[in-house]
Amino acid sequence: MTSRQGSVAERSTPGDDGAWVVLPTYNEADNLVGISAAILAALPGATLLVVDDGSPDGTGALADGLASKDPRVRVCHRPAKQGLGRAYLEGFRIALAGGASAVVQMDADWSHDPAILPRLLGPVLADEADLVIGSRYVEGGGVVDWGIGRRFVSRAGSLFARTMLALTPHDLTGGFKAWRAATLAAIPFDGIHAGGYVFQIEMTYRASRAGARVREVPIVFRDRRAGQSKMSRRIIVEALLVVVQLRWDELTARLRRRRAP
Repeated sequence: MTSRQGSVAERSTPGDDGAWVVLPTYNEADNLVGISAAILAALPGATLLVVDDGSPDGTGALADGLASKDPRVRVCHRPAKQGLGRAYLEGFRIALAGGASAVVQMDADWSHDPAILPRLLGPVLADEADLVIGSRYVEGGGVVDWGIGRRFVSRAGSLFARTMLALTPHDLTGGFKAWRAATLAAIPFDGIHAGGYVFQIEMTYRASRAGARVREVPIVFRDRRAGQSKMSRRIIVEALLVVVQLRWDELTARLRRRRAP
């Protein structure tokens, strides 16, 4: 991991010192410089951690260049693409070990608007929520630049998981979230499924079952500005199967407890 230390107090805004933004990347060279600048403009006191999965397009080297010029930027280099969930979990571990008080997760492709970051992080910093989800499916939220097929898959996936797991959030497949560090640290990372959709669902499920205060704030999700989507049919099928497995495991555990003497 490349890390640059330094004081940023003169550039910070009240409250965002101690916040970390975890930004996984794979072939995001066209997006990284701009999105990093926008993130740090929105949260001047935060630490930006780029977690690069050995991008062959040079994203990792670009991240190192940013870190050499700005002490708020840090870089974790992973040897190869190992899944979005694993990149996030490694980033979470680094942020927690670095003393983060709050951790934000977001995409590097501009589908998550950095301007929303203060509103996303605000309820955590104000001790009003333990997990805040940037939601496409509450009033004021939405999606643009998607075809009807992708809209259906996303909405249906969230509704299926919400119903199957008896959860209250409306957007369970989105990846724009702010966490209280203590809430994140209380989730056992071992055994968390590392796929895209299923990782997002399972982390919210684990937090909710642990009693976390979960809030949604509306966001407008836009398709990526450059590069190709990492979504695939395999990721969607995996998510559906894991949701069923999570519910089955919960029901069988409950049954065993009832039968125990």
